[in-house]
Amino acid sequence: MLPQPWRFFSRAAEDLALQRIRKVLCVAEKNDAARGIAELLSNSRMRRREGFSKFNKIYEYDYHMFGQKVTMVMTSVSGHLLALDFMMPFRKWHSCNPLALFDAEIEKYCPENYLDIKRTLEREIQQCQALVIWTDCDREGENIGFEIIHVCKAGAAFTRFQTLRLRKIFPDVLADQLISYGSCQFPTLGFVVERFKAIQAFVPEAFYKIKVTHDHEDGSVVFNWKRNRLFNHTACLVLYQMCMEDPVATVVDVVSKPKSKWRPLPLDTVELEKLASRKLKINAKETMTIAEKLYTKGFVSYPRTETNIFPKELNLSALVEQQTQDPNWGQFAQRILDEGGPTPRSGTKSDQAHPPIHPTKYTSNLQGNEQRLYEFIVRHFLACCSQDAKGQETTVEIDIANEQFIAQGLMILARNYLEVYPYDKWSDKVIPLYQKGSRFQPSTVEMVDGETSPPLLLTEADLIALMEKHGIGTDATHAEHIETIKTRMYVGLTADQRFLPGQLGMGLVEGYDSMGYEMSKPDLRAELEADLKLICEGKKDKSAVLQQQVQKYKQVFIEAVARANKLDQALAQYLGEAAEVPEQDEVYPETPVSVRKCPQCNSDMVLKTRKNGGFYLSCMGYPACKTAVWFPDFVLDVTRDESICDVCKPHPVHRLKFKFKKGSVPPVMPLEFIGCIGGCDEMLKELLDLKYLHRSSQPASSTPQPGHHLQANHSLNRASSETRQARGTSNLARGHLLSINSSRTPRAAPAAAADDGNAVVCNCGSEALLLTVRKEGPNKGRQFYKCSSSACNFFLWADEQPQDRSSTLLQPTAGRAPAGLQRPGGGREPLGSSSSDAGGGTVCRCEEPVVTRTVQKDGPNKGRQFHTCPKPREQQCGFFQWADENVVPGMARLGARTGDGGCS
Repeated sequence: MLPQPWRFFSRAAEDLALQRIRKVLCVAEKNDAARGIAELLSNSRMRRREGFSKFNKIYEYDYHMFGQKVTMVMTSVSGHLLALDFMMPFRKWHSCNPLALFDAEIEKYCPENYLDIKRTLEREIQQCQALVIWTDCDREGENIGFEIIHVCKAGAAFTRFQTLRLRKIFPDVLADQLISYGSCQFPTLGFVVERFKAIQAFVPEAFYKIKVTHDHEDGSVVFNWKRNRLFNHTACLVLYQMCMEDPVATVVDVVSKPKSKWRPLPLDTVELEKLASRKLKINAKETMTIAEKLYTKGFVSYPRTETNIFPKELNLSALVEQQTQDPNWGQFAQRILDEGGPTPRSGTKSDQAHPPIHPTKYTSNLQGNEQRLYEFIVRHFLACCSQDAKGQETTVEIDIANEQFIAQGLMILARNYLEVYPYDKWSDKVIPLYQKGSRFQPSTVEMVDGETSPPLLLTEADLIALMEKHGIGTDATHAEHIETIKTRMYVGLTADQRFLPGQLGMGLVEGYDSMGYEMSKPDLRAELEADLKLICEGKKDKSAVLQQQVQKYKQVFIEAVARANKLDQALAQYLGEAAEVPEQDEVYPETPVSVRKCPQCNSDMVLKTRKNGGFYLSCMGYPACKTAVWFPDFVLDVTRDESICDVCKPHPVHRLKFKFKKGSVPPVMPLEFIGCIGGCDEMLKELLDLKYLHRSSQPASSTPQPGHHLQANHSLNRASSETRQARGTSNLARGHLLSINSSRTPRAAPAAAADDGNAVVCNCGSEALLLTVRKEGPNKGRQFYKCSSSACNFFLWADEQPQDRSSTLLQPTAGRAPAGLQRPGGGREPLGSSSSDAGGGTVCRCEEPVVTRTVQKDGPNKGRQFHTCPKPREQQCGFFQWADENVVPGMARLGARTGDGGCS
């Protein structure tokens, strides 16, 4: 399409904009289409060159457009360029409870195998002034239809739930099996299971009937009983004996009337799939694959259409004329033209996008199934452009002892479309000439018995017909859904190509049915498909339908999980005894609950547990957002409380329920404590070393906004204000964003950049040593930091440090202990000179006045003063505190009794 803004300008401005167009980028759906269009528009004079993708070429040619000569640059994509997936971390199956997927965000991204195509488009558009889209003229091609994002979420949620649970319950059978759910594939499976169960439940019933025959010169006429059959043997026997008392037939009626066999309707996708399956024995998936190849080669029209009405503007005579050269059906095509031209029947369906499937060009060079399908499409087209077959049908009714019997005969007068369409059968059935009122002696009068028979298993054509009837999927997706239930081993095929449900398919359907949810029934999906059409027609609101559908599937999912044992029991009938799974052995992770919104990206922040113990608050936007709050090691447990802070913003900010290690908190504070980490709780803020800082990425002139937002320090060591300003960060006063520092080793502490003079410092205050893992295993070659003297247990992976120092990350400063409240077992003091200053009344854990020393070692902290225990090093209690750290008045002495040491 052309850029739109120029349309609002004056005519002169519009002409000027057109004159500036020298190069036009054209993009088709596939390379074959791009090449074909370029050949037609350039009269085969286009120039080919390579793009970044070896499968998608670039064709250039000159063309007259907008009243001037322009260069056309024709290239292509390969179907959909973008795909949909959950945002991290929801993509990983074990990252969350499947229930969380209903509310997880979806993002569009370019798959890795299409990145080269994307690069080609990005490069070529830079040199062009206009863009022409050559995709299919339908909802999919124009991408204006309603994308069923949340229904995909429902499918993903059920798929993960089923797969994660059933792999554990039946490990020997389903260890590597993907047990998918789809709102279309499951009802498709349901049709197969329903038919199979109907056959299983069928009980044959004996019936009885009277049969009359009359032989003549040309054969034998069978007269069928007008009652058809009776299920009572005695009643039938009585009537039969009455007939046998005087077995003479009287002709009571003879009716002869014209009979027509209708020519087929124009061909849509569903009929193509059904007829190819029935008549050619080619399955739906292969049929559509071949049809699309024929389309890209220019031999047939677009094969994905819901239309069975030829548009009036389509020149059917020219299409018929192309086929007159064929030795097999050429004469028939010529006869259509000679007898008044094409007169196709009209159906009732139109998608307003594509005409019915028809041949667009004659060819005789195809082989195999391509040739067979092309021939079928041509013959079907010629048949529907022809005339109905004509015949004369005669119905004769006779009476024997007041019991009526009927025979029918047929004389074909004109075969018409049947001459070119061998896929339909209609044959003569000769009967002699009977006169009304005449009497004759039947050759036989018999009482015969039989049994009712069960329905047959579904063929692919039967299944497609059911899917269309109940609104499951579209003409473009029927084959895909059928193929899915086959590849998932939910169904198999018998020798005569009928669908038979597998054990897994049977168990899944019966399991969900036993819960009270008929997930295999078409109602849920059919309702959605109907709503989608109403959205397209402007009769329903997209948002309302979206919310309604999500809530419906979400509620079903929640209750299905609660009754999951019924699924286990149903599958156990087919897969053997279910394995016992201990209650504590979770089949899938618990649903994460939001504590508050992330101040960086507004995603939910949830509590998580580290593998080696300990807790942290993590942003659900990870890894795009690395905001995190790490809690100190003396936090033994933390859970979300249902109470919500009235002060902290943005609402809601839930309070947390902490359980602390004995001796790690002030005596006035209980070991089990409920508080808010939003910044309003002074005691908890001091205990966890929460500090108010401005957002470092804020410009210096910005005005602080009300409300508290969690924010972390961006360097391991405090840098000068001049250094921070040089990096473009703000130098505002404290009081806005909340920072958390802890002695706990962080997951993602900020790295020491090579150019900022900062070094990673361990808990001893010394510069940490950078090492590389040599041991065989998944971490081989990975770098990490550890204490250079092994005096403390400091450890940090080097690659878990963020690269962007100006981003707002909720991370602790590595190795720093809470100011004033110190945890027992602190590290060694750093090398430095001592001072007689006792630290302003601060005492260490030994109850001794601290001494103040100065860092002498080269590095960013050189010259910085700190407080430490006055005793010799081998006798020190481990107390450490930076002299320039703020300590809440009155807490220093308390901290000396209860805390520990650490350094940054």
